[in-house]
Amino acid sequence: MTKKINLRKSLMAARAAIHPEIRAQWDADIGAQILAWWHAHPVSRMGVYLPIQCEPDLQGLYRELAARGVQLALPVVVEKDAPLEFCAWQPGDQLTKDLCGVHVPAQRGAGVTPECLLLPCVGFNAERYRLGYGAGYYDRTLAVMPRPFTMGIAYSCSHAAFDAAAHDIALDRIITEKPV
Repeated sequence: MTKKINLRKSLMAARAAIHPEIRAQWDADIGAQILAWWHAHPVSRMGVYLPIQCEPDLQGLYRELAARGVQLALPVVVEKDAPLEFCAWQPGDQLTKDLCGVHVPAQRGAGVTPECLLLPCVGFNAERYRLGYGAGYYDRTLAVMPRPFTMGIAYSCSHAAFDAAAHDIALDRIITEKPV
């Protein structure tokens, strides 16, 4: 466990050290790849995230997807150690904070079941396993929800060697600033 804690700290420090101008370009590159994927697989409901702790910021992509009619949804922690719920959200909607202090829609209407889910990664490995912040919310969620297409979102400096835990679920794809 200590090994993953140290790995998280190291990967988050590397992510935080990226110059803001470079980060903005990389965010645009990541967004362009996701938009290209969407053109080939036009899902109507997508689970997204708002960035924390220097995660890739894809809000420009979200505005573009919303303008094309995609229903976006943000994850919401409604109970500790429970799966996430996804609430409809569009750029510009008023936000509040959930139990973990993450921004979520202030007006929570009907839940959304995403067809595609963007998951921010602290790290990822060659087998497409995600290293998150360690609370297990996404793993619990993927274990019980109808399986969406999953894309881990990270900068390439977040690639690391680590063993997956028994409860970890491999993602369908990892998107970084480097095209695949």
